[in-house]
Amino acid sequence: MEFDLESQPEIVQTIAGYVIQAWELALTWLLSPAAWSQFGVLIVAYVIAVLVTRRLRPTLAQLLDPGPSNTVIARARRFVAQFLPLMLALLAYMFTAMGEAIVRSIFDSGAVIAFGKRVFMFLAVRALVRDIITDPFLKLLGRYVLMPIAALYAVGLLAPAMVQLEATVIPLGNLSFNLLWLLQFVTVAGVIFWLGQWSNSQSNEFIQKQEEMRPSLRQLVTKAVEFLIFGVAFLVLMNIMGINLSALAVLGGAIGVGLGFGLQKIASNFISGVILLVEGQATVGDYVELDGGESGTIVKMTARAAILETYDGRWIVVPNEDFITTRVVNYSDSGSANRYEAPFSVSYDTDINAIPALIEAAVATHPEVLDAPYPPDCELRGFGDSGINFAVEFWVNGIDDGPNKYTSDVLFLIWNALKANDITIPYPHRTVELTGELRTRAE
Repeated sequence: MEFDLESQPEIVQTIAGYVIQAWELALTWLLSPAAWSQFGVLIVAYVIAVLVTRRLRPTLAQLLDPGPSNTVIARARRFVAQFLPLMLALLAYMFTAMGEAIVRSIFDSGAVIAFGKRVFMFLAVRALVRDIITDPFLKLLGRYVLMPIAALYAVGLLAPAMVQLEATVIPLGNLSFNLLWLLQFVTVAGVIFWLGQWSNSQSNEFIQKQEEMRPSLRQLVTKAVEFLIFGVAFLVLMNIMGINLSALAVLGGAIGVGLGFGLQKIASNFISGVILLVEGQATVGDYVELDGGESGTIVKMTARAAILETYDGRWIVVPNEDFITTRVVNYSDSGSANRYEAPFSVSYDTDINAIPALIEAAVATHPEVLDAPYPPDCELRGFGDSGINFAVEFWVNGIDDGPNKYTSDVLFLIWNALKANDITIPYPHRTVELTGELRTRAE
């Protein structure tokens, strides 16, 4: 059957030409012994891959299951085990590649089986992106970069697409780059800095477990490792993409001038942060009060500032320079204890000699009150207008605020101890003296 396409539009003629070429190629494959052989080898390779996967996958899953263990080897076994869903596609790809070598040695042709091999690779990439990758950034990269590349590779259009991307040049002032270079730069940069972020989180977790190090030293080492990792990642990226690092000297000079003029405060805060971490005057977890009245627990220390969290849930960003140039009261440096006192009064008819031992014993029953550096100490403070004034001093770890209300608990203990011993807590009395004669209303 023949069709007259000369009167049809050019695009219709072009599409018809592609269709005719595809039909002739399909007929060639259908009528060619080499093509049938390749189809047969392709099916056999897939069946063998299915049988091997059914036999090996349960055994490998059992061998790679570490149970509840969380050691380095256990984490490595879990990491390898998550790639088991790729076994079928990868085995099919491997067996197909072996069959392709055999077919090409016999028929000197292997287009059909090569196409099947590329399809298996696409299925492996699809399973990797869909079922294995969980990181949002890597999943996005796999979905919009890796899978399109695998699809182009499967249909044999990857090389022409790369040539077309490389030929498309984008001018940018005195600079110019092609789309292929831009795509490679974005992909490589994303992967390298993701690896840097992963390495930084792993090293941070390892450093924070070193409890023999001071908290401030752990924080300093963490920041130093972070700068080192991302600095190396930046240099590796520049080297891979072929960017001349000597060109960065001009940028470094510009940054130096900026630090000398407009970025003085940023540089000062950065250096102050390094000094804080080295000297350990204040670190994450300490409760501090600054000269300006800001107070709270340090929850994070960055290169520019420290973040304080108050007990009412507010965050205060304090520049690092304020910790160096102003007076800072640290209530909980390295977990040191703090002393508080609870005042109270008793009536004048009380045997005050028994009060100290009674109150000290009652306060000592509180589970958070310490015996060191000093046990509870009840002191006579003076003789007031309405009663005799005492105060009990006690030491605790932590701040008497937020979740801890030590003074309130101690006052309850004092009240209960005094009531149990029939000791009266006085209330204010006033004596009114009248002078002169009193006159009645009738007068």
